Amino acid sequence: MHLSKSQLKFLKTLTHNLKPVIMVGQNGVTENILKELETALDFHELVKIKIAGENKVSCATVIEQLIDASAAETIQKIGKTLTLFRRNNKKPKIELPKK
Repeated sequence: MHLSKSQLKFLKTLTHNLKPVIMVGQNGVTENILKELETALDFHELVKIKIAGENKVSCATVIEQLIDASAAETIQKIGKTLTLFRRNNKKPKIELPKK
């Protein structure tokens, strides 16, 4: 799903009030993290993730792994915090503005 600029802007405004739902620790992206991400995206659609890491390279690697595994749209990346969106086609929670 490709989001328009107005839809991205709308979702960014929603991310300000979100607390991180998933915390990626020193072990990186594990099978349990991926299962938790799938569940969170199905339920919330918009998910904020906090990544623990000492350097930017390891943090960037974790971010890419999460994006690839989830097939979600990146809404925002700030430091070690990532926000992803994936539409739940069966039970949509967030009503996006028209393109």
